[in-house]
Amino acid sequence: MKFVQIIDYKTVRFDDMNAVMDKWVEQTKGRRTTGHALTGKDRTDSNHYVDIVEFPSYEEAMKNSHLPETDKMFQEMVALCDGMPSFTDLDVVREEQLNAATARRFFHEIAAGGNLDAIGEVFAADYIDHDIANEEESETGMDVIRRDLTMWRGAFDFTFELDRQITEGDDVVTLWTWSGKHKGDFQGIPATGEQCTMTGTTIFRYEDAKIKEGWWHFDMMRLMRQLGAM
Repeated sequence: MKFVQIIDYKTVRFDDMNAVMDKWVEQTKGRRTTGHALTGKDRTDSNHYVDIVEFPSYEEAMKNSHLPETDKMFQEMVALCDGMPSFTDLDVVREEQLNAATARRFFHEIAAGGNLDAIGEVFAADYIDHDIANEEESETGMDVIRRDLTMWRGAFDFTFELDRQITEGDDVVTLWTWSGKHKGDFQGIPATGEQCTMTGTTIFRYEDAKIKEGWWHFDMMRLMRQLGAM
């Protein structure tokens, strides 16, 4: 079970606190068990900070705390704080990665499922699209997605298998496998009835909970070979 520790503290020496943390990260490389960490600053109190540190499990957190560098880091941290920091230990009982869920909704419900009316719920109005299949370096507007999906859905009956997703900050990377039956004209190639597959990677950048920018990389040459065009 994933474990999270919340550290609540006040300091007027945040830059020095950052330096302590950076030194600990460097010294514990290859041995620390921390999965993810972030620091938040109180908007109403500029000296108030909260660290949220994730671990794969409570047991892994304990291994991390027993590192000699961790104890030294804690002592240096306390010396920089106004008073003693408070610690809250949490077992994670529910976790939602909302941006990743939105990406999955796009692939399954909108692209494969055909619910194009939901495009405006998922994409920003000024969405920027980068697609290797298009001649332009980039295009703007959610209508780009509607146009491209209409073209693909007219040419193929297809599904997506989402092989892997990675989230970092405002970015979601999805590695996918596409499978489709060629039923209509595609780039001048009449319907062949061929069952085709290709793999690809899509990176979505989010802003205000909507997809603001997308990068598409996929094996178009493999698809064209299966359609007999190469």
